[in-house]
Amino acid sequence: MTRLTGAVLRLTVYVGENDTWHHRPLCSEIVHRARAAGLAGASVFRGVEGFGASSVVHTSRLLSLSEDLPVAVVVVDTEERVRAFLPELDTLVTDGLVLLDRCEAVGHVRGEGPR
Repeated sequence: MTRLTGAVLRLTVYVGENDTWHHRPLCSEIVHRARAAGLAGASVFRGVEGFGASSVVHTSRLLSLSEDLPVAVVVVDTEERVRAFLPELDTLVTDGLVLLDRCEAVGHVRGEGPR
């Protein structure tokens, strides 16, 4: 087991929940590629309300506007490993926002595989 502590880079990708990559949800494709790349972790968070470049507000509060809610895919690892993963996103994310944040990890243990 490797403990991920100290300086890390957080990659956040904002896309719509209806965005796809070859008929598969884009957020799922990003997570699976991050895992294949050996990154420390990835999670998908579904927003309840938001807007992007189109300025159209999508919300879960109104049934008529509940389509294509915002989704954030968050990946964390060392700066070197996250930056090495960025070219993968170039082929996947054509409409979305990609952010990088420097963070400090204080309690993560990387296991040897699925539990």
